[in-house]
Amino acid sequence: MEDKIIVYRTYYNPIEASIVKGRLEDSDIPCFLTDENVATIQPLYNQAIGGVKLNVFEKDVNRINELLAEEQNNIEVENEVPTTDKISCDNCGSDNVSFGQATKNRFSWWVTILSFILFVYPFKANNCYHCYNCGQEFK
Repeated sequence: MEDKIIVYRTYYNPIEASIVKGRLEDSDIPCFLTDENVATIQPLYNQAIGGVKLNVFEKDVNRINELLAEEQNNIEVENEVPTTDKISCDNCGSDNVSFGQATKNRFSWWVTILSFILFVYPFKANNCYHCYNCGQEFK
């Protein structure tokens, strides 16, 4: 019986292709990558060559689909973000609030002075909650 080799998937990130290849090899599924060296040495050529191609035997496609689908389900469960209570604005009571970089008191005084002395852009910014309805910032 002669097996046909097909391109299972194309990756534009050689690292991701190597990870998937390693996972398949750990499961005793024979595979190999093509154009990996070109994409690694000359990343600008990646689009021109069509990315890194994962080649497998056609008979293994169903097994690979099951394996990668199982892996994807495990990743989704691990990365699930726990739900938390909504934070409301102290000023207006709105729940249109997010956490991020401060806009008013963005840099503390010691970061400003040290950045001025070293002639660099301030390297540490303050974070706080920001209300998008009234513009209030709070901790």
